[in-house]
Amino acid sequence: MTPEMARRRIETLRAEIAEHDYRYYVLDAPTWTDAEYDRHWQELQELEREFPQWDRPDSPTRRVGGAPRSDLVSVRHDQPMLSLDKVVDQAGLRHFDRRLHERLGLPADFALTYVGEPKIDGLALSLLYEDQVLVRAATRGDGVMGEEVTANVRTIRSIPLRLRPGSRPHRLEVRGEAYLPRGAFAALNRELEAEGIRGFVNARNAAAGSLRQLDPRITASRPLAFSAYGVGQLTEAGLPDGQDALLAWLREAGFPVSPEIRRLEGMEACWRYFEQLNERRDALPFEADGVVFKLNDRMGQERAGSVARAPRWAVALKFESEETETTVEQIEFQVGRTGILTPVAQVTPVFVGGARVAHASLHNVSEMHRKDVRVGDRVILRRAGEVIPEIVRTVMAESGSRALPVPEPTHCPACGSPVERDLGGILIRCSGGLHCPAQKKEAIRHFASREALNIQGLGEKRIDQLVRADWVRNPADLFALEVDRLAGLERMGKRSAEKLIAAIQASRNTTLARFLYALGIREVGATTAELLAHALGSLEAVQEAGLDELCAISGIGPIIGHHIHAFFDDPGNRDVIGRLREAGITWSSPAPQLPASGSRFAGASLVLTGRLTTMTREEAISAIRSLGGVVSSQVSAKTRYLVVGENPGSKLDDARRLGTEIVTETEFRDWIGFPPETSGPHLQ
Repeated sequence: MTPEMARRRIETLRAEIAEHDYRYYVLDAPTWTDAEYDRHWQELQELEREFPQWDRPDSPTRRVGGAPRSDLVSVRHDQPMLSLDKVVDQAGLRHFDRRLHERLGLPADFALTYVGEPKIDGLALSLLYEDQVLVRAATRGDGVMGEEVTANVRTIRSIPLRLRPGSRPHRLEVRGEAYLPRGAFAALNRELEAEGIRGFVNARNAAAGSLRQLDPRITASRPLAFSAYGVGQLTEAGLPDGQDALLAWLREAGFPVSPEIRRLEGMEACWRYFEQLNERRDALPFEADGVVFKLNDRMGQERAGSVARAPRWAVALKFESEETETTVEQIEFQVGRTGILTPVAQVTPVFVGGARVAHASLHNVSEMHRKDVRVGDRVILRRAGEVIPEIVRTVMAESGSRALPVPEPTHCPACGSPVERDLGGILIRCSGGLHCPAQKKEAIRHFASREALNIQGLGEKRIDQLVRADWVRNPADLFALEVDRLAGLERMGKRSAEKLIAAIQASRNTTLARFLYALGIREVGATTAELLAHALGSLEAVQEAGLDELCAISGIGPIIGHHIHAFFDDPGNRDVIGRLREAGITWSSPAPQLPASGSRFAGASLVLTGRLTTMTREEAISAIRSLGGVVSSQVSAKTRYLVVGENPGSKLDDARRLGTEIVTETEFRDWIGFPPETSGPHLQ
């Protein structure tokens, strides 16, 4: 066979195998028997081996898995992968619908159209395609940063390595859920147990564990499935206008979507759909913990916008939680990173919601007293999905005496400092601050966590050793540790000490947002840290920002603003930050610095609407941030400028109603000093 004949045959085989995969995984209408599929696959593999010049990254044979890797690399999502607000009953669902009506300015009796789909209990994935070929896959992570798992995702046969022919964007990010079907999960656990390996407690953990393998061949051996539910950005021209049409478009492009998806008119239809799916939940081929409802109209989605963590146009209605009965063996108080004392019940271990549970939260002392939970009580334990197990109520015994109520602590169980009341008497907090070893340990654990500085090998037990030895009192002390000293710790040794020191040193190169998150400021999660980094641009600007300036940032209200301001106003915190910077912590891609106060954008909130024809949206956002401005998604009373491109949406009407200054694209280019247009428009 000549090389040219081989090329044509290879292309034919790839196309036929891809078509069969589409019919098998998407249409559920296979065209070949398993034997025929294996025969075509083997022929393709042999031809590619004989003619390596025709090798291609999107070949079906790449699904067998590549060489093992040493770690999983963190990647930043082009657009944050938001979580979903959750409700638990019909009243919560109606409240979501009512608020969406108000935000869209629609009469209460107008029936909105939603798309309902099962909330599959798996692992969220982002799949990036360029020129129709899969180039990157990443886990959701914290929503801003995920882990790159491209080699592993290539092994999932239901995920296309190349999009099906048709009109497709140059760059497309598809989002969906990777999961293990019920039957595959049971089979996997049987195989693991036969090899003497402990099985997974639930299908979600199995999917996550399979995708995060360092060896893609292990992932390839596990029959993961995928279901698409959306795209990362909805601004690309040519994408359908409705959520239901978008899912149909994704299906045509080669992605499986749930066959349970329904278009629903109004709340009554949504509730009926939920009840019907709830009745069949145990018969579904996958684990599901609820139903997701999304506004069908994409323009309406844009108008509704998002808060820092979740879109306002979608909600998850959870299935009823699983409950079981057990006995409270002990109640103790745990001290968190910010000093809050949380009562936790140790219970007789039971399986509930797919996991073995030995501890249950009582949330706070007021809740503990309200439920009157005591040692020795029989209680109802509830767990749903990844929610922390909680005690619902006490099952009163027919006879016999009960133990006395657990007394509320007056002093911290970890350091002996007096406790203080917080939030109207609901919470109690240790007054010891970082003098408290429990708060020290939690602060250091948070600082070293994967979402923060990501210091590998610095786990809870090792942190406990360092704090008990009084070698580490705050995160800055980590960077003064030495190999010889660490090697003397129990179960450490010189090699382990060297690896830990290397991990600590490697963590010095981070990002401003991660560093801000690692500091452990009250109420400042990863998303809020990103807002701060992008809005103010530098650590110095964040430190010196006044309360009004902080509260002007979209997504940061007065409570969070107060916590941020108080944190950086504390001399002790400033000292620790100074020591961390002296230790060499830096960010390789610094955010733009805040300009002089003379800039018209300094501290201003801007919103973009419509299609920009002479620059990309990313270029516009970058320019605004470099000049000290804040980019928001919605027009509000705080918005100073609305930048208008072609075909603006309802944001223009909102700006006119609120008296916001409206800026054309040409004016905007002049303001930011963007180079004169010398070529055709950029396509977004």
